[in-house]
Amino acid sequence: MARSRPARGEAAGEAAAVRPDLDEVFRRDYQVVVGVAARVLGDRDQAEDVAQEVFLSFSGCSVPGARARGWLCVAAAHTALNTIRSHRRRTGREEAAATAEHATVPDVADAVVRRDEHRRVRAALAQLPRTQAVALVLRHSGLSYADVAAALDLSPTSIGTTVRRAESALRKELNRHGSHV
Repeated sequence: MARSRPARGEAAGEAAAVRPDLDEVFRRDYQVVVGVAARVLGDRDQAEDVAQEVFLSFSGCSVPGARARGWLCVAAAHTALNTIRSHRRRTGREEAAATAEHATVPDVADAVVRRDEHRRVRAALAQLPRTQAVALVLRHSGLSYADVAAALDLSPTSIGTTVRRAESALRKELNRHGSHV
């Protein structure tokens, strides 16, 4: 009798466990996850890469489906911040795009300045304490204070203060580097 081999990524004797709610959660929350990541990264393609990574992690975790959105949003913000901190691919693409735009179409200076300012804001955001950065990103992604509190497992009464402190810290970080936003 021929012995079947485990599928790629499976240990011998283990079946691949796929969350029964994965498809439903993915369909429901994919755009929200991409939106959170895009706000951090400023790049939809990278945000979709982050979403793929986040849903892959979610597929193997035990977070209940009812709490999935909060978990996914926090994971998206963390993963996107990690992407910024590691400066993967983004730096090279932005510098090449800014150089190409500036060289070929000099009257788009405003677009180049905006892109540079967005890069500075993302870099400053990456310098904030993790909880503040995530709270700020989630709040500015349209989540309510209650949703941000639930996602970060913080007291709902503390979220307003956390977001205000994050905004203040972001302004200080930007001013420290000579950027005025």
